[in-house]
Amino acid sequence: MVGFQARQAPAGIMVVELQGQLERITFSNEDNGFTVAQLKVKGQRQLTTIVGHMMAPRPGERLRLKGEWSNHPKYGEQFTFVDHEILAPATLPGMEKYLGSGFIKGIGPVMAKRIVRQFGPETFEVIESDIQRLAAVEGIGAKRIEMIRRAWEEQKQIREVMLFLQTHGISTAYAPKIFKQYGAQAVTVMQENPYRLAADIFGIGFLTADRIAAKLGFEKETPARLEAGLLHTLHSMSQEGHVYYPLAPLLEKSREILEVDQELIGQALSRLAFRQEIMVEDRTEPEADPTQRAVYLTGYYLAETGVAKRLQVLLQAQQQLPFVEPEKALTWVQERLHLTLAPQQAAAVTMSLRQKVLIITGGPGTGKTTIINAILKIWNRLGANVMMAAPTGRAAKRMSEVTGGEAKTIHRLLEYSQQKGGFQVTESRTLPCDLLIIDEASMIDILLMHHLLKAVPRGATLIFVGDANQLPSVGPGNVFRDLMASGTIPVIALTDIFRQAQESLIIVNAHRINQGDLPLWQPGPDKLADFFFLEQQDPQEVQRVILELVKERIPKRFGFDPVEDIQVLTPMHRGIVGAASLNQALQQELNPTAPGLDRGGRMFKLNDKVMQIKNNYDKEVFNGDIGRIIKIDDEMQEVVIAFDRRTVSYDFSELDEIILAYAISVHKSQGSEYPAVVVPLVTQHYMLLQRNLIYTAVTRGKKLVVLVGTKKALILGIKNDKTRKRFSLLGRRLTL
Repeated sequence: MVGFQARQAPAGIMVVELQGQLERITFSNEDNGFTVAQLKVKGQRQLTTIVGHMMAPRPGERLRLKGEWSNHPKYGEQFTFVDHEILAPATLPGMEKYLGSGFIKGIGPVMAKRIVRQFGPETFEVIESDIQRLAAVEGIGAKRIEMIRRAWEEQKQIREVMLFLQTHGISTAYAPKIFKQYGAQAVTVMQENPYRLAADIFGIGFLTADRIAAKLGFEKETPARLEAGLLHTLHSMSQEGHVYYPLAPLLEKSREILEVDQELIGQALSRLAFRQEIMVEDRTEPEADPTQRAVYLTGYYLAETGVAKRLQVLLQAQQQLPFVEPEKALTWVQERLHLTLAPQQAAAVTMSLRQKVLIITGGPGTGKTTIINAILKIWNRLGANVMMAAPTGRAAKRMSEVTGGEAKTIHRLLEYSQQKGGFQVTESRTLPCDLLIIDEASMIDILLMHHLLKAVPRGATLIFVGDANQLPSVGPGNVFRDLMASGTIPVIALTDIFRQAQESLIIVNAHRINQGDLPLWQPGPDKLADFFFLEQQDPQEVQRVILELVKERIPKRFGFDPVEDIQVLTPMHRGIVGAASLNQALQQELNPTAPGLDRGGRMFKLNDKVMQIKNNYDKEVFNGDIGRIIKIDDEMQEVVIAFDRRTVSYDFSELDEIILAYAISVHKSQGSEYPAVVVPLVTQHYMLLQRNLIYTAVTRGKKLVVLVGTKKALILGIKNDKTRKRFSLLGRRLTL
């Protein structure tokens, strides 16, 4: 087993030695290794409380500790250790506890008992030197033996990575991911260029890599550090929605992070540009300031220029549609649908037969679905090959439900495969379609739009449907609005609310909010109306009311399931009515007793509602997908989550891609609809309160919307119609 010193004993401490078996972990912080645990010391009946810093403690381990005894005013006598060594368990129960503690994939408590019963004191020697003998144990075949062998070897190497990280004051929670990325070379990679961690591993940013580098003696002026810092700044700006960032503020932001002369940063930028890791473009406008040169991560530059080029080609190409008179087609489809289309709707239908690219935008209740159904009926009658897609699984599912046709996510439409190297439907193998309709198009960022357009054949007609007044895409760019503003693509803007929709306060209020007016509401959910505002001044009370609404009042009055049907949407992540705090409180209220798993202070329980927060192409789950935990397997170290159409397994080390989703940010709700939404609005959110955010939140509710908070916060948000600027040159490129 591995032995090491956790930290040096301070001068003056009377150091004594203590040995025993680790029985129970009371508390363990993955970030700094601080541990409170119970130790069984030979000859003592009661367990001893030990306190100190230890990497990934495992019940069953035998420990040799050095430290001192102390008396805690609240917890009593305890042993504070400053040095520890991990020894192999000496007793058979200790071996069982150690093997069954969940750190070896393929061995749970039951299997650990069988193995120790079979081999007794030789257990560890068998696993280490003659692992094939495990075949003699009931339930262990060749496949499980190989799994245990790999896990046993990996754990030894992960311990080395943990030791390296802890020695340099870095959270040991990253160790499994670092080992998975680099294998046996993990420590070597970190020693030679720790900045690779920021680029290669989800969850490890530049600042963490920089702390490791500083501990290893890397100077602030090291070229690898300056280049990584610049790339980090550009990535941070892209996460705020920018496709490029102007040169002068980029250099200034980088200087603040790197704390070196700007001249050195400029040299690093030149090296990155020479290697084409970034692209720097001069602004060609007559009034352009040279310090405002556009600096792109290369992928975003290629995407933006590619989108502009492909749209221009598509607009200029000949339409491959059989000859049809749009007016006759319009008359025919109205007869078939037994309705009369409004002028704006009729214009959209006829333009779908005349234009190569068309944008249809409008809020709820303006008839977008009716238009799509009319277009589909005409094009299908003409024998055209029609395809439909949306950015998210929920949006695609809803599109299928309202049209009766097949709709896919864009990723599925383009056949994304990590194993095969990305999107399989691209310029060399385009989509076999004459018409492609994309719903919820405001959600599409610049990268996804580029991949989509590469797959559209020149002769096809492309129709984007969306709501320009919603929040822009989570990813970089403001593509939908840029296309509309460019003047190069025909736009149908739907403004009329139909009579049936006017009966819904949700729809009426969505349009009032969009126009800068306060919504209309009932004083409380006492009648079967669909929009309410509950005034509460104190954020603590806002949280209490939300918990009461979700758990009791809404289910009792409206019959909605508190987990499946009700979604809490919040403007921000932090604070008592932010997503993190609300999720903990809602989990405790809605799923208090289910068995769970603690990952670095984050508790996941069976039946929890969770969300994927990173595109994972291997698993085919994407940022914003919501599911339920249906299995937690300690023995196989995996969590199984059921999403809309499939179940997906996650290794314990992959759970940083998952968050609780009883409450989610408004941004994450885009493209989804829920039977009921509850939205906190407090003045602590003022930095994020904008008209399009409140509008987006309200339009997510299909049958019920409840706002909880202060009128002041509501007014602040509705009156603030200044959307945050996103740096993009797509609109200008389309007009060149």
